[in-house]
Amino acid sequence: MNSIPAQEIKRLGISAVDEALRLGPVHVVKNNRPRYVVLTEEDYDLAAEERTFMRAVVAGLADLDAGREVSLSEAKARFGLA
Repeated sequence: MNSIPAQEIKRLGISAVDEALRLGPVHVVKNNRPRYVVLTEEDYDLAAEERTFMRAVVAGLADLDAGREVSLSEAKARFGLA
């Protein structure tokens, strides 16, 4: 886990986080417990796309389970996955 103590951020400023982000998402540890996760904008956008995709998959499975037939184009349009 790529982590940094909150005290280190307090001492060095955001540059400490910038350094750690080179290795991936950064878990900020406060009182010996992971409290926050810092992501680059690119990682955040990718995570949002993954969540949208997973919602589409779950909705598609629910449609199948309910016996509804939905075309691929309809499913993509529902979640903006054109």
